[in-house]
Amino acid sequence: MVNIAIFASGNGTNAENITRYFKNSNTVKVATLFTGNPKAGVLSRMEPYGVPCRIFSREQWNDPIDIVNELHRLDINLIVLAGFMSMVHTPIIEAVKGNIINIHPSLLPKFGGKGMWGMNVHKAVIEAGETQSGITIHYVTEEIDNGTILCQRSCPVMPDDTPESLAKRVHELEYEAFPAIIEQLAEKL
Repeated sequence: MVNIAIFASGNGTNAENITRYFKNSNTVKVATLFTGNPKAGVLSRMEPYGVPCRIFSREQWNDPIDIVNELHRLDINLIVLAGFMSMVHTPIIEAVKGNIINIHPSLLPKFGGKGMWGMNVHKAVIEAGETQSGITIHYVTEEIDNGTILCQRSCPVMPDDTPESLAKRVHELEYEAFPAIIEQLAEKL
């Protein structure tokens, strides 16, 4: 059994989708969810699935020994960042031997890096006149949005798109691709 920890900061639709996908799996278990936001919508989304949620403080994040110890205690094999809005510190990456992945709402390397998250990305894509957008699932490194790419999926940017309409199309790609990539990685762990 591959135990995954989801790290999320916001509403948690991707976290819920992943949890639902693996709910009855014999190979992958969503063992826990970590968040630094005690008001994150993801917390209520995890309740129906019985996923234990752990809220960490800013101090714990900046000196992550407690988080690392908890990852080891739970025998976490893979960390999945699903709408997680903080830089991940090296000790956390090392705790799972680099098996930590993120989903980004653009076709990296375009529209990645500091400040490029959520609606900021979709707005930048539209303002740049791009005809394609999409998602990138990649390994996490110490550099923002710079790890090895595992998967990219694209969708058109329509002439009348708003950041919200583009986000909806991108979310559909996320919901389809993210669990499938996690499943593929789990087969190799």
